[in-house]
Amino acid sequence: MPGIISRLYRGDIDIDFVGKRKLWYGLSALLMAVSILGMVVHGLNLGVEFRGGSVFEFPRAATSSVEEVRETIHETGVHQTIVQQAGNNWRVTTESLDTNEVPKVQQAVAQKYHIDVNEVSTQVIGATWGGEVAQKAWIGLGVFMLAIMLYLSLAFEWRMALAAIVALVHDLVITAGIYAWSGFEVTPATMLGFLTILGYSLYDAVVVFDMIKEVTGKLGTSAKMTYTQAANNALSHTLIRSLNTSLVAILPVAAILFIGTTLLGAGTLKDLSLALFVGMVVGTYSSLCVATPILVTLKEREPYWQALAKRVAQREASAAKAAAAEARAAKQPVSAGSQNGVPATEDDKRKKR
Repeated sequence: MPGIISRLYRGDIDIDFVGKRKLWYGLSALLMAVSILGMVVHGLNLGVEFRGGSVFEFPRAATSSVEEVRETIHETGVHQTIVQQAGNNWRVTTESLDTNEVPKVQQAVAQKYHIDVNEVSTQVIGATWGGEVAQKAWIGLGVFMLAIMLYLSLAFEWRMALAAIVALVHDLVITAGIYAWSGFEVTPATMLGFLTILGYSLYDAVVVFDMIKEVTGKLGTSAKMTYTQAANNALSHTLIRSLNTSLVAILPVAAILFIGTTLLGAGTLKDLSLALFVGMVVGTYSSLCVATPILVTLKEREPYWQALAKRVAQREASAAKAAAAEARAAKQPVSAGSQNGVPATEDDKRKKR
């Protein structure tokens, strides 16, 4: 194991990422299909900030439970209730309530848990405001995508920009699908997480593309490797960097997601950390196994790289034939008229007569 790790650090291990592109395409298609199915069947659990509603927050008693809090709220005539732990408080989200229903809920909670009514904080969010938040989120996402397309097209080329955008959409769909299947609430913090993972995934893809550009820029008409081989070589040299960057970034996010939310009940951090954790894992995968294979697929259609691939194939075929001929010559038996591989002389022939 230490030997493999040291070879990875030196870039001595060549992994055929591009050669296995059908495997990556199939895996990604399966993950996206399952994610889309989750969004269709379950849908996204939009937070109160997007769909509108009322939020009540009050101190959490040691003996209280989620079911007990939900039953207390239901007794006031409220039907749609989501109960969450937020540190030392309970956070209850309901449908939009009018000005007469809000005090009723406050009184019921205060009476049940023997607290002052003023300790039950309330927040009413209208559906119109939630719609504006969703609209601005979509606008921000669209502007981000256009800016990325423009930057990558100018810094690299349009094929790299297209491959990066496909990888970003891939990451978004899978992350959204996990939110749909898990039932995690989608809040403005989640949207910030989505934008953050897009930036992270893009950073990883740019690092890989920059190395590919550097390696393939040296390939002339007499090059001994194709664009595909050069791209694989570039991936092998950036692999350990991508893995190290991902690991360092994922560890603190995993701590927030699995430890912080379990022990501290940090609701907002949970919404943000899930998006970051899933996005970083999927983003690392997509930069290596989705963006680069798509780029190579597009570049292989260019006449220049097609001609280079044919020349490299011809050289390899000629070298294989030459090696086979040498192997056959080495295996030929020694002729009867020679001893130990040395041709027989005239004196040797007369002695035999």
